[in-house]
Amino acid sequence: MLGSILVFILVLSLLVLVHEFGHYIVARLGGVWVEEFGFGLPPRLWGKKIGETLYSINLLPFGGFVRLHGESGEDKLQKPKRAFLGKSKKVRVAIVTAGVVMNFVLALVAFTIVYSTQGIPRETKNVRVLDVTAGAPAQAAGLIPEDIFKSANGQEIISVDQFISVVEENKGTRVKFEIERVEGRQTNTITMYLTPRVNPPENEGPLGVVISQTEVFFPPLGERVVYGVYYGARESVFWGKAVVMGLVNIIGQLLSGQAPTDLTGPVGVYIVTSEAAKVGFVALVNFVGILSVNLAIFNIIPFPALDGGRLLFIALEGLLGRKVLPRVEAVVHAVGLVILLLLIAAITARDISRLITAGGVSGFIDSVLK
Repeated sequence: MLGSILVFILVLSLLVLVHEFGHYIVARLGGVWVEEFGFGLPPRLWGKKIGETLYSINLLPFGGFVRLHGESGEDKLQKPKRAFLGKSKKVRVAIVTAGVVMNFVLALVAFTIVYSTQGIPRETKNVRVLDVTAGAPAQAAGLIPEDIFKSANGQEIISVDQFISVVEENKGTRVKFEIERVEGRQTNTITMYLTPRVNPPENEGPLGVVISQTEVFFPPLGERVVYGVYYGARESVFWGKAVVMGLVNIIGQLLSGQAPTDLTGPVGVYIVTSEAAKVGFVALVNFVGILSVNLAIFNIIPFPALDGGRLLFIALEGLLGRKVLPRVEAVVHAVGLVILLLLIAAITARDISRLITAGGVSGFIDSVLK
């Protein structure tokens, strides 16, 4: 339990610190005085001033924060020319969006590590068996994982779609398959006769095999990293689209008066993080990438207290031709923060209820993934 909590805190802290570092570095480049860069949340336990910035360690070990001079508009400005609100709209937009950009960078790095260490996928013309269902025709005929379907009734098999088409067309009919199997250092061709089931059990298929024409290869390390960056970027885009579609689904449920079913909070994230850590370091890194994409997109939502909410006020400034009163903006963000905290509390309570109802961690994870 203690180990799981530490892993959760480290993952959460990494996500937030990387996000805040984006704000920090772009603020400094933009000439804004960064008053404090804190690890954890106050109250402060320790702090050291280096240059003009106080670097602090705080009591609550969840993430971190950056305090910019003149950020709220109610600060007593010691250096007006270096206040956040005194900078141009372009500079402020860059500072606000930098955290989101850094979370996408973290996701890219995480996915690159995964692909660089686990191998690079590539399409082949080999329809390979990944798994065989117990009691299915494939198992009865003697098929095993890594077997390759070379032909069916004399017709060469070169794609998954073609294989599926042949099987569907021959349900209930005996089919002659030529199978390529590697045994030791020798490659053998085996003839098998299988009869695809007309009414197979749900999620099994007529033959009861899991197949793919994608294989994993390991090019030299330098090339592998380049491939890793490419596939890592694709993975980031994939999860970005998935998160956006999830948000659209949630909004649709809210508009129709339904309670969102696709949301999970700190409890759910803690459980899934713990399970990923049990699988191994690479699985945990992959999950960090997924979480980082989620955090990036969530933060860019135009809601008060989020980065997207701050961007919204900058956009309003551009439309109105003048700044929104700092006090008004501060109140709006404060109200937004309260709403977010209440929402997190409600989601946490629901997660605990789901955990109890599901009868444990495995049941909870199944309910989250549905």
